[in-house]
Amino acid sequence: MILASASPRRRELLTQAGFSFEVEPANLDESPLPDERAAAYVQRLAIEKAQAVCAAHRGDAAPFIVLAADTAVVLPDSSGEAGTILGKPVSPEDAVRMLALLSGRTHAVMTGVAAVSSERPARAVADVEITQVTFHLITPEEIEDYVATGEPLDKAGAYAIQGYAARWIPRIEGDYFNVVGLPIARVVALLAELDQAPVAGGDASGTSQ
Repeated sequence: MILASASPRRRELLTQAGFSFEVEPANLDESPLPDERAAAYVQRLAIEKAQAVCAAHRGDAAPFIVLAADTAVVLPDSSGEAGTILGKPVSPEDAVRMLALLSGRTHAVMTGVAAVSSERPARAVADVEITQVTFHLITPEEIEDYVATGEPLDKAGAYAIQGYAARWIPRIEGDYFNVVGLPIARVVALLAELDQAPVAGGDASGTSQ
C-alpha cells in the first residue's frame, strides 16, 4: 500500500493500526472549485491524489493500493449549513484568524478518503467522514500564545486536538481519529470494499520516498 500523504499524523495512525505501507505524497493544486461544497471538495481531492500517485506507478509489476485523504475544518454559515472552509494557515497571522473564528463555536472536521487499486480494471472507492467539534471561548492572549508554539501552523483549522488545543475542546461528536487526521475505521471499511485489504501485523514502518 502507498499512502499519498506527507502528513506525519496519518502515517502514525496507519502504523498504530498495524498496516505496512510506503509514503509518496501527491502534489496537486488544492484550491476549491467555484461554489464547491466542503464535503465534495475533500472527497474530490482525496480521489485526485490517489489517482495521481497510482498513475505514477502504472508500470509496477506487483499490484498495489494507493490510499489518500484530505481534511478540512468547516465553519457553518448563518443557515447552519457548512460554509467557510479552513485549510492550513499560510502564516501565524492566518492561524490567529482561524482560531478566533473557531472560538466558542462548533465546527465540522471533514476528511475525504479514497483508495485506488492498480489492478485492471482499476477500482476506486471513496467516502467522507464528518466529526463535529466544539470549542470553548479562547482569549486573544491564549490564541497568540498557542500560535507562538508553532503547533497550529501545519494543521487544518490551525489546531491539533491531540496537542495543546485539547484544553479548549469539551466535546466532539463522531470519530476522534478523523480530527487527528485519518478516520481509521472508515479506511478499513474502504479497503475491504476493494477486497484487497493489506494484512495487519506486518512491518508497519512506513517509509518516505
